[in-house]
Amino acid sequence: MNEKIMPKPSKTDWERIKAMSDEDIDYSDIPPLDEEFWKNAILWPREKQQITLEPDVAAFFKSQGEGIQNTVNNVLRQYVESQKHIPVIQQRQRHKLIPR
Repeated sequence: MNEKIMPKPSKTDWERIKAMSDEDIDYSDIPPLDEEFWKNAILWPREKQQITLEPDVAAFFKSQGEGIQNTVNNVLRQYVESQKHIPVIQQRQRHKLIPR
């Protein structure tokens, strides 16, 4: 176990979970996803873009185990959401490119 990822041992009986079939799972505390649930859902359209990543950055995202596109998009989404409350002029001052 990697202590950096999971510092405390899990109390979950993973072998029991792996052995369960879909029919064994208790969904009674999860409401069904009916038309009312989806009524206010937002479909985020995607725009195809091409970006170039430095090799170590690309290697990091590839090592995460998911598709690199979804992982990079999730990171960028979190960044965008965290910056929405900061005025644009401050964002530009904070994020000037630093030569490597």
